[in-house]
Amino acid sequence: MPVKYAVKREDHVVVLSGKDSGKKGRVLKVLPKTGMAVVEGVHFVKRHTRPNPQKNIKGGIVERESPIRISKLMVICPACSKPGRVQRKVLEDGRHVRACRACGAEYDK
Repeated sequence: MPVKYAVKREDHVVVLSGKDSGKKGRVLKVLPKTGMAVVEGVHFVKRHTRPNPQKNIKGGIVERESPIRISKLMVICPACSKPGRVQRKVLEDGRHVRACRACGAEYDK
């Protein structure tokens, strides 16, 4: 069973360590089985691709984002706009939401 992570798709995150430390971006995809996420504008790798006329793909060297470990990411709070830890809250109606530990603002609307 995959683990629940504090990072979800469309979250804004900051990279904590590695060659891209300090960069900010939006999460494009979360891979819970491997514990990784693809972040927009972070961790570029070069891939050699073959031309495929059926899919209208030109060959050559292509740069694109590669997955990065979720443990190296920290979610940026939309209310206080600072990176911070995430807590899980239970609301009065029984819903579980993610919230900022510093200011208490909810991430999930």
